[in-house]
Amino acid sequence: MNYWLVKSEPAAYSWADFNRDGGTDWTGVRNYQARNFLQQMQPGDLVLYYHSVSDKEVVGVAQVAASAAPDATAEAGSGWVAVHLKPQEPLARPVSLAQIKQDERLSQIGLLRQSRLSVMPLRVEEFDVILELSA
Repeated sequence: MNYWLVKSEPAAYSWADFNRDGGTDWTGVRNYQARNFLQQMQPGDLVLYYHSVSDKEVVGVAQVAASAAPDATAEAGSGWVAVHLKPQEPLARPVSLAQIKQDERLSQIGLLRQSRLSVMPLRVEEFDVILELSA
């Protein structure tokens, strides 16, 4: 199993929206590195859902429900992909970017090293630390 973090602006598509819909195709990614990460996602992988821009906090856990397929919002044949995600559970307490920055165990997390990337892998240890911080 692999672990990931995806980012969404809550004003555009929040955790509440995601739960209301029961899942979504993660479309609109137009960064090559993020696209490559989407292509690596497999059903069953776990994903942390991060509210970017305004809230700056991890708010829930999702699961990859279907592997990468052509992104319906992209031009046909463009090579952009989307995966289907479904919500698993909200975090007991959101984990803020400030908390992540303060925890030495997360000093190498992609969120701090490539802050503009919307899809990134996590090490299992990083995933577990964030869950621990949310308890």
